[in-house]
Amino acid sequence: MSRKKRHIPEQARSSVSSPASGRLAAVLDRRTTWVAIALVTLASARIVSTYTVFNHTIDEPAHIACGMEWLDQGVYRYEHQHPPLARVAAALGPYLDGTRSWKKPSMWNEGAGLLYGRKSYDRTLALARLGILPFFWIACAVVYLWARRHSGKMEALLALALFSFLPPVLAHAGLATTDMALTAFLSAAFLLLTMWLEQPDWRRSALFGLALGLAVLSKFSVLAFFPACVLTIAALAWWTKRPPLGAAPRALLRLLPGAALALLAAGLVIWAGYRFSFGTVHFANVKLPAPELYSGIRSVMEHNRDGNPTYLLGEYGKTGWWYYYLVVLAVKTPLPFLALAIAGAAICFQRRREQGWRDLAPLAMVVGIVAFASLFSRINIGVRHVLPVYVAASVLAAVAARRLFDTRPSSAWPRLLLGAALVWHAGTSALSHPDYIPYFNALAGTEPEKIVVDSDLDWGQDMKRLSARLRELSAREVAFNPFILAHYEAVHGFPKIQPLDPFEPQPGWNAVSLTILKLARMGLFEKHLDKPLWPDRVKPLERVGKGVLLYHFPPGR
Repeated sequence: MSRKKRHIPEQARSSVSSPASGRLAAVLDRRTTWVAIALVTLASARIVSTYTVFNHTIDEPAHIACGMEWLDQGVYRYEHQHPPLARVAAALGPYLDGTRSWKKPSMWNEGAGLLYGRKSYDRTLALARLGILPFFWIACAVVYLWARRHSGKMEALLALALFSFLPPVLAHAGLATTDMALTAFLSAAFLLLTMWLEQPDWRRSALFGLALGLAVLSKFSVLAFFPACVLTIAALAWWTKRPPLGAAPRALLRLLPGAALALLAAGLVIWAGYRFSFGTVHFANVKLPAPELYSGIRSVMEHNRDGNPTYLLGEYGKTGWWYYYLVVLAVKTPLPFLALAIAGAAICFQRRREQGWRDLAPLAMVVGIVAFASLFSRINIGVRHVLPVYVAASVLAAVAARRLFDTRPSSAWPRLLLGAALVWHAGTSALSHPDYIPYFNALAGTEPEKIVVDSDLDWGQDMKRLSARLRELSAREVAFNPFILAHYEAVHGFPKIQPLDPFEPQPGWNAVSLTILKLARMGLFEKHLDKPLWPDRVKPLERVGKGVLLYHFPPGR
């Protein structure tokens, strides 16, 4: 099969730059690999430095427990709603350190047993989080390779720099959860799809199938997001070129052998992820490979049908809002990155007829994921659920950054604007350290809890800080409803904890989790949705970390 002519970026053909910008581009071009390694190393150090600052979030123990069950017991039974890849990666470090299953009936209790068992809590949690770091590296590699193929070496460095400084990315790269694995392999699968479409030989077919299989093993949302991205790029490609209808069957026929190989590779990878299990599936009285896969897909569909307690802009709901992810992306993304990504999307769309469908691939991935999540997802609990959009958005932002860089010598304003945007982006990222989880841009104001909570603000990560603050205040007792399962008094040094009454504060110290404050109405106090809670009306003494409000009421008041 003959090789197609290599795509030449528009910038390489027609850009006009100043001597200074040309010299800088030449230096970066010679040092591309080392600069990229330095950027990833810096981001990795920032991520690792958060491991012992924050205690575990609400989901981490369950993920570690399921991964440990896979490693230690050779089965995967606790919960099928999430596939095993990221969970096994999270459990691998503790497993190699000698931690073993307690075989408790609940994955939540099992996870707590693993974290608070015979080993050090901080050490076990850090080792679990370290297992997720390779997925961040893979995501960085995808950003770099995609931007380099899309536009060039300098764009690759710009995209990588922008991506590796994003607080939401740094936040979820530092947690033992499934979101960074999805980000890495969904993006890798989509990039390899575009490469495979250019040249569907056996090597690219196998690599595409491998990435697709790993994406499915990362998180089941890929089964919705990936087809949505494919349909979006297909629609954009057809709309751009308007090929004759007779060309479609011939093109599909050419892709069939490679597609069969890719699906075979993906199927084998998925089956291996479930330890080559074989059993009866729920939808028919037949035995199939990896029955846990089908059970997990059914669980996700049921969860999406039933929805999840959520909060947005002062409203409470269980089935979400179509604009939820648009709002969350608008307030959780640094503003200079947001502006560059939108400008890059406009540039790619503007030059679509000259550059072709490949130039629209990053835009298609962003639109496909956000459109599907907005229209069909009833589980609205955080920007982490659409985290892969930041990979493609980084490629788009790099396009705009390079356009500003490649201005004529007569005008320095575009390059000054670019410099200000990059400094702003890097500065806001540095200032948010180590609180990447609750990062919000200026649009959210000083009380982001009025917009969203949960994994975007208070995921239970500030219990260490709360414990330290209560010890500083010599508190002997605190009224508090915790958001996570933890050994508060025995391990984390809390004073005696009493239940917090949301309608009447207790004398002495009261600590309020912002997520519990907002979401408890959907559960414990659902009958009192309209009844004001006292933390809504009383100004706190201080905010501990980003997610806990601390109050003190003298006896008798």
